[in-house]
Amino acid sequence: MLIPTEPIGSIPRPAELVGAQAAFASGQIGRDELDAVAERALADTVNRFEATGSPIVTDGEQTKSSFATYPLDGATALGSGGAVIPFADGHSRQLPLLTEGPFRYASFAETYFHAARKHASRPVKQAVIAPSALSLLYPADGIAGYPREQFIADLVDQSEADIRRCLDAGADSVQLDFTEGRLSLKLDPSRGLLGSFVDLNNQVLDRFTAEERARIGIHTCPGGDQDSTHSADVDYAELLPDLFALHAGRFYLQLASEPDRRRVLQIVRDHAPDDAQVFVGVIDPIDPRVETAEEVRDRVLEAAEYIPVERLGTCDDCGFSPFADDVSTSRDTAFAKIAARVEGTALARAALGT
Repeated sequence: MLIPTEPIGSIPRPAELVGAQAAFASGQIGRDELDAVAERALADTVNRFEATGSPIVTDGEQTKSSFATYPLDGATALGSGGAVIPFADGHSRQLPLLTEGPFRYASFAETYFHAARKHASRPVKQAVIAPSALSLLYPADGIAGYPREQFIADLVDQSEADIRRCLDAGADSVQLDFTEGRLSLKLDPSRGLLGSFVDLNNQVLDRFTAEERARIGIHTCPGGDQDSTHSADVDYAELLPDLFALHAGRFYLQLASEPDRRRVLQIVRDHAPDDAQVFVGVIDPIDPRVETAEEVRDRVLEAAEYIPVERLGTCDDCGFSPFADDVSTSRDTAFAKIAARVEGTALARAALGT
């Protein structure tokens, strides 16, 4: 199918699940009760995904603590005081710090894939966190007896395993969330941090064959939490050439919320690898207004002026609720936006005669 369309990740959790997660954290309910609520939320999410006509579905990250920290769920060798991610509206999120080695994932994304596939009649993609984000867990002053070089080696092994388990389980594709890419330019304008992130991610990607990398994609956006971003003020042009140096077969690009989409598309045209599938964002999860199918169609047709149709796809700019406690967008709004993306992409296919 020319011009495929895919979701990015998270769907707002139902109020019942948000409440149950808080109750479990405070010891008011047990694991069995939480799991029952989560299973209902997951089934409803997959069913509503399929009702939109979406040809690809996900678990909506219903049971992830966040898109970034799920590998740490159940881990104990963690302390406070990690990297702070400030958002434009004044709130922030903070990562923990690793306190001892060796570094191991306590939870793998494969479990989310299997849980979603039980309910799905359509192909399931799986989002994983990029190793570059988890590299921020290592403290600046080091860990006695566990040098950073060994941490990076362990991180690369664990990230490869996270991706490979999903591919081997039958995921239609695996998406690495790399939202820290644009943020790195705010933290380090010299571009050294961005370069180190790209190099680290490529260490993992290079462990896969060309055929496998065709099913592995990179997602980038300026963040999206509680209807706020962390790096939308960073010029996209500073990120994109480095982003396309990643050895992935797919790129999922935030675009709908960009003030000058054509400028960005020109950069994509000039720098995207010739054999890569480029999915452009046609839905803005932060905007409370639901886009019309016709608006989506026009955004696709605009992108087709710069990207060959056989390499073009559509997606949402970002997940709708990347952290479990983010209730800034309703489930109804999220699924209405997804339905508009699916319908609008179909209208664009018809207009292009594909």
